[in-house]
Amino acid sequence: MSPRSHRRVGPSHRAALLPTSLSAVLTAVLSALLLASAPAPASAQVAAEATRIDAQQMLEDLGALAHDSMEGRRTGTPGNERARQMLLRAFDDRGIAPVNGDRTHSFSFIGRQDEATYEGLNILGMIEGTVHPDRYIVLTAHYDHLGVQDGQIYNGADDNASGTAAILAIGEWLRRNPPRHSIVLAALDAEEMGLQGARAFIADPPVPLDRIVMNVNLDMVSRSEAEELYAAGTYHYPFLTPLVEEVAARSSITLLMGHDSPALPPGDDWTMASDHGPFHQVGIPFIYFGVEDHPGYHDPSDTVENITPGFYVSAVETILDFVIQADRRGERILESRGTSP
Repeated sequence: MSPRSHRRVGPSHRAALLPTSLSAVLTAVLSALLLASAPAPASAQVAAEATRIDAQQMLEDLGALAHDSMEGRRTGTPGNERARQMLLRAFDDRGIAPVNGDRTHSFSFIGRQDEATYEGLNILGMIEGTVHPDRYIVLTAHYDHLGVQDGQIYNGADDNASGTAAILAIGEWLRRNPPRHSIVLAALDAEEMGLQGARAFIADPPVPLDRIVMNVNLDMVSRSEAEELYAAGTYHYPFLTPLVEEVAARSSITLLMGHDSPALPPGDDWTMASDHGPFHQVGIPFIYFGVEDHPGYHDPSDTVENITPGFYVSAVETILDFVIQADRRGERILESRGTSP
């Protein structure tokens, strides 16, 4: 997520270390929870049951993106290029089609701090709708992060390997269960440098902007010991409130609304804090899913060892539920676009 004023920080203690083998992460965590004498948290109970997404694969994808070999995935670096190549393979391997023949969307921009020219690359995929193939719900998550600073790798496990791995998992489920509306999956570059990938998407859209039902943005969705996830955006688009409430009522985690009003103190309004911002600026409704700041925010400690896996799986299941419901009600969302404040 892009730099901003400091938000409320959660508990300072860290989650238990994950096993070295990422393929064993989910099994080990859930086994430990089920063997504990106290009742398992709700999110762990859901994750222990049959989930719609491939949770183990999602955790492996997060671990790969946040590995030291990716060197923090800063735009314009070899580590970012390695992340690109991994994502391109993942889209292809999971049978997610390009968007109108295009798998990538390149763009250039001037860095705000060094005034250097950077080349960014968004990675695109689409699941075609069965009823309204020419109407789109756009799922976004940025895959870049902060790179290496003062010799320390900023791995960006939660920010935002988590969101990127999540859209892959959601996309794979949707491919097996085709939606009514077409779903565009966009792994965006250069968010940390000023939402540049999202701005490029809007400036040169791969699908017509007036055919986009809404944007669902995922940024920091894997780390919350309080098991709280925010859905920001209903202040601007109140017609989305009943949909969020419906999803929240059956979620195994706490899904909250807020962080989207200009009346909030500096840093608490997330309206322009991530890649949903450029969509909002052109009137496209959004819901942004993310957690509160934690000790790993823009810190080298944002590593795979410190995510909360049970919460992560349940959070992504909740987000998938929201996407399914938005797809079912896409016609009404399009009709309501002109009535937002």
